[in-house]
Amino acid sequence: MTADKPIPAVTFQTAHNGVSAKANSLGMRPMQERAYNKRGEQYLLIKSPPASGKSRALMFIALDKLHNQGLSQAIIVVPEKSIGGSFADEPLTMYGFWADWVVQPQWNLCNAPGPDEVKVDASKVKAVGQFLASDDKVLVCTHATFRFAVEALGIEAFDGRLIAIDEFHHVSANPDNKLGSQLTAFIARDKVHIIAMTGSYFRGDTVAVLTPEDEAKFETVTYTYYEQLNGYDHLKSLAIGYFFYTGRYLTAIEHCLDPARKTIVHIPSVNSKESTKDKIKEVEEIMEYLGDWQGADPVTGFHLVKLADGRTLKIADLVDDSDPAKRAKVLSALKDPAHKNDRDHVDIIIALGMAKEGFDWIWCEHALTVGYRSSLTEIIQIIGRATRDAPGKTVATFTNLIAEPDASEAAVADAINDTLKAIAASLLMEQVLTPKFQFTPKNTGPLPDFNYGPGGYQEGKTNVGVNEERGEFHFEIAGLATPKSPEAARICQQDLNEVIASYVQNKDVIGPGLFNEEAVPQDLTQVQMGKIVRDRYPDLTPEDQEAVRQHAIAALNLTQKAKAIAMGTDDGSGEVKANTALIDGVKQFAMDVKELDIDLIDSINPFQAAYSILAKSMDEATLKQVKAAVAAKKTKITPDEAKDLAGRAVRFKRERGRLPSIIAADAWEQRLAEGAAAFMRFKEEGRYV
Repeated sequence: MTADKPIPAVTFQTAHNGVSAKANSLGMRPMQERAYNKRGEQYLLIKSPPASGKSRALMFIALDKLHNQGLSQAIIVVPEKSIGGSFADEPLTMYGFWADWVVQPQWNLCNAPGPDEVKVDASKVKAVGQFLASDDKVLVCTHATFRFAVEALGIEAFDGRLIAIDEFHHVSANPDNKLGSQLTAFIARDKVHIIAMTGSYFRGDTVAVLTPEDEAKFETVTYTYYEQLNGYDHLKSLAIGYFFYTGRYLTAIEHCLDPARKTIVHIPSVNSKESTKDKIKEVEEIMEYLGDWQGADPVTGFHLVKLADGRTLKIADLVDDSDPAKRAKVLSALKDPAHKNDRDHVDIIIALGMAKEGFDWIWCEHALTVGYRSSLTEIIQIIGRATRDAPGKTVATFTNLIAEPDASEAAVADAINDTLKAIAASLLMEQVLTPKFQFTPKNTGPLPDFNYGPGGYQEGKTNVGVNEERGEFHFEIAGLATPKSPEAARICQQDLNEVIASYVQNKDVIGPGLFNEEAVPQDLTQVQMGKIVRDRYPDLTPEDQEAVRQHAIAALNLTQKAKAIAMGTDDGSGEVKANTALIDGVKQFAMDVKELDIDLIDSINPFQAAYSILAKSMDEATLKQVKAAVAAKKTKITPDEAKDLAGRAVRFKRERGRLPSIIAADAWEQRLAEGAAAFMRFKEEGRYV
């Protein structure tokens, strides 16, 4: 083993003000009220964490569209049948609303017997057609049923109706994504209303969810993870970390799995290198580690395992699918509404492909995932299983158990990529959980509803404003470029995490950023982030692209510097010291620097704090081998990078009255000179047409 405990990436603590749990006179929690205030929009995108009440928010909006906006029917589309239960009947009038949510039994197609569809089910497509011809108001079906129905009935059949797509991240702008193509056709025809909802606006394959043209038509309602956690009554902090192991994960898991905590364990796919290829045996080994098997409960199907201290754990096995009746009994017991508020109903759930999206077990304190997950969405969904609020639950934890790269293996490149993906996911989750940043140039003035401390806003000084209720920070940054177009302003307000997701998932960025000691920070922050922004938003002007780049790198680097302070790793020693709140770290970093300017932010390697933690948790010899493997892949300057560097070299000359020198002591000046020379060479070769 390389360590005897998980290494936390960071611990998040909030003000714990209970706001997100409080309802208004119509029975709406703050997120639902925020979404309902935009109910008149034809195209609405709701980005909100798991357990924040998106399903009920949709009910409120759909009822208004049916009763007050002239739409004839609402079709609710969910990724799998188990999630259809989130849209069952709700007596909303009991809590102050003016109508109840009612779905006639025959129109909740998720309740029909049988597994989730992998091919067309003619009876369900026929049922959709029958619903469209009826006077009933609401239908609930899976993404698959809806896709087949649209293919069979045509786009026009849905005119004048609301289409609400839950777990919207399953959609993609890729032409091969059928639901994405159908959505594009619906928007082009412009005869339906669309509500898209997601707890994670990232796809694991980095393909955009919507085309920029379509996305511009959507009004966005965003409710952040920080707002959600900040408003809880019980849960105060969330720890996220990864744990490297050598050998078999079944030995390493003993260091992470605490039988005293309510835990969901996700074992690796049988096709992954972490797997032993015998998933049933893996579950048995985990139970053997915990204690002595005492049989299964005849009513629930839960395994009973007696611990050394005499306690008996109830363990739900969702891995064994050899007996459908047995598995159905376990699933039914987990979903039994009579036990929803019973903390002692089950202690540990072991799963492989289940217990992720839409799975509701409020008592879960620890989500323990073995092996890297290629999808950031999947990780965010798994973390969401542990972030429900529940009495007596003050701390939640997500641990990713990852095999340490073995440089002696033939597949070392794959192992390193897996490590990079796991760290990218951790970095992105930190970003998602951090309070929202508002950036303005220096001396712009205070923003309303922000607290600037005892002395208030002070012109000419470094000002940091905080809005505790909304979970937002205001920073003034000298030299910051401001967006000029409405679209660029929207991206800076709403989409920075999507930009950062593309950035940290790019192995040509994160690999050198973590492991190449000669990497120039500005190459990562200016050139590589600039390329990500240009590729993602090609229609923006160069000035707006630069404004988006600066805002994105500022958000990422402020979070990472704050993490370094919160973790106590900013002294360069790599020692992990006691955690303080990440939020305090953000504030402290901003106040510690004499002048918070964009050049300072661009000079910070965004992966420095992650490396400090990695160096502590990974075997030293392995770390050297990984560094060597990454360094061996050092690439030459591309024509696109050369063009970017040449432009920055021109700015350098304008500001300093001289060209950058190839023999300068400053590594970034050297890089600018290299880029300018490469640009001239590529130009002479005719590479820029």
